[in-house]
Amino acid sequence: MSLHEAARRRSIAVISHPDAGKSTLTEALALHTRAITSAGAVHGKGDRAGVVSDWMEMEQKRGISITSAALQLAYGDVVINLLDTPGHADFSEDTYRVLTAVDAAVMLLDAAKGLEPQTLKLFEVCRRRGVPVITLINKWDRPGLEALELCDELSERIDLQPTPLTWPVGEAGRLLGLVDVGSGAVHTYERAPGGAGLAREERLPAAEARERFGADYEDAVDGAGLLDGVDRESFLAGRTTPLLFGAALSNIGVRQMLDAIVGLAPAPSARPDVRRAGAAAAAGRGGETSPADGPEDGDGLPTRPVDAPFSGFVFKMQAGMDPKHRDHVAFLRVCSGRFERGMTVTHERTGRPFATKYALQVFGRERETVEEAFPGDVVGLVNASTLAVGDSLYAPDGPAVRFPPMPAFAPEHFALARVKDPGQSKKFRKGIAQLQQEGVVQILVSEARGDATPILAAVGPLQFEVATFRMEHEFSAPMVLEHLDLSVARIVAENDAPTVSAALGTEIARRADGTLLALFRDIWRMRGLQRERPELELTPLVAGGR
Repeated sequence: MSLHEAARRRSIAVISHPDAGKSTLTEALALHTRAITSAGAVHGKGDRAGVVSDWMEMEQKRGISITSAALQLAYGDVVINLLDTPGHADFSEDTYRVLTAVDAAVMLLDAAKGLEPQTLKLFEVCRRRGVPVITLINKWDRPGLEALELCDELSERIDLQPTPLTWPVGEAGRLLGLVDVGSGAVHTYERAPGGAGLAREERLPAAEARERFGADYEDAVDGAGLLDGVDRESFLAGRTTPLLFGAALSNIGVRQMLDAIVGLAPAPSARPDVRRAGAAAAAGRGGETSPADGPEDGDGLPTRPVDAPFSGFVFKMQAGMDPKHRDHVAFLRVCSGRFERGMTVTHERTGRPFATKYALQVFGRERETVEEAFPGDVVGLVNASTLAVGDSLYAPDGPAVRFPPMPAFAPEHFALARVKDPGQSKKFRKGIAQLQQEGVVQILVSEARGDATPILAAVGPLQFEVATFRMEHEFSAPMVLEHLDLSVARIVAENDAPTVSAALGTEIARRADGTLLALFRDIWRMRGLQRERPELELTPLVAGGR
C-alpha cells in the first residue's frame, strides 16, 4: 500500500528571490487543481488577505512571506504536497529546512531580473542537497530580458543547462502564446478579469500557429531549438533544469507547470538513516549495512525504504495558526510506511511514546483532521510541545530511525530582549521559549545578564521584527530590543570561556542545547584574539544536515 501511495506523491517546494511571484504561483497552482475557487493574490501587496499561503497577520500587513506554508493539491491521480517558502534572505533558514522535506523544487525567475542573489543561493542549496529543480520564467507578460539571455545566465553562472518544455511566442511584455516544444503546438490565453479565475486557454496545432503568428512563431521554434530537449535522468542528477515560461498572476502557463511536476518530479524514495550509520560504525562494520537495512544513498549512508514501517521527521514548528487557541503545530514529513491518526509512535530523541490523536492536514492556515498519510505527505501534529525541529518519529514495531539533522545557520545579528511590562514576565518567558522551539530566532543566555534578559540571535534583522510582532500580538508580552554590537559567533570550550570573556568586545552566552558560544564584535576582533592566544579553541558553527 505505501509503495503504491508513495508513487502517487510529489513533494515540491516553491523557491525564489523575493517578489518573483512564489505566493502568486502557489495560488495559481491551487486554482488550477480546484483546491480554491478564486486566487487571492490578484490585488498585489496592498491586499493579501486572500492569499492562502500568506496567512500570518504580519505577512498580510507587510506583503511578504515570512514563514513557509503547506498545501496538498490533487491533480488527476497524483497528490502534490506543495510548500511555499519565504524568499527573503533573513528567513532563509526556514527555506533551507523546507528543502530537506521535499523531493524537488520549482524555482521562479523574474523575467526582468533573471538570476538574483537569493536565487543563486537557493540553486546552490538544491544542488548540495540533491534536490532537482524545475525553472519557471515568470512575468513574461511584462517587459523583461530576452529568453536566450536568461538561458545563458542559467548555464554560465550556475552551470545548470535549461531544457525547454515551453517557449514564448513574442518577447517579454508581448506574450502571444506558449509553444509546446514537443509538439510545436501553441497555447493562447484569454486572461480572466483581474486574474482571479483560470485564463481561457486554446490550443493551436503547429500549422495553424505558424499561419497565425508568422515570424513570431518561427522565432520561438528556432529559439527553443537551440537548446537540448528534456532528459529526465540528467534532470534528476541536477545537471539540467526543465524550463517553462508563464505569468502566474494571469494564470498563464500554470497547467504546463503542473504537467511537468507530475511527469518529471521524483516520487518519494528511501531517506538516509544516520542512526543506523552510527550503529554500524560503533559495531566496527565500517558503515556496512545489514540485510534488514535499506540500500545506501550516494554518500554511503544506509537508508530507510518507503515501504518500511512508519517514520517521519519534524521540519517546522509553528504557533499562532489558530488565534482561538494557543496551540502549536509540528509539521511532519512522512518518510516511510503508513501514518494513521491516533497511532502511538516513538520519539527518537527521548525514546518516549508520542500519541498522534490530533493530526491535521494543513492547507495554508486552514486545517482538517487527517486519518492517514503516506510517504511524501505533510502532517500537522497539534499541541506537540515535546517535539522540536529535526526530531524523528517512528512506529514502535519497526526499526528505530534518525534522519539527518536540520540546517542551522550561524547568527550574525544579536539583540538583548527585555519585557516592556515586568508584570508580564511569565508570558514573556513563555513566548521566548515558543519562538526558540519554532526556530524563529535563536535564544542565548548570558551568564552575566541572566535569563530574564536573553540574547536573541538571528541570521537577519527582519527576524527580530517577526519576534517583536509576535511577542506583542500572540503572547501579549511586548518586548524592547537593545541591539548589541556583535556579529560573529563561535563555539568555545568551557575552560577557554574565562579567557575569551576577558577580551574587549566579546561576550559569552549559552545556547538552549547547552553549547557555549563566544560572541565577538567583528571577525577582526576574533582573529586578533586568536593571534594573541593561539591555544584557544574557537569552532565555527556548522550548518546541520548533509
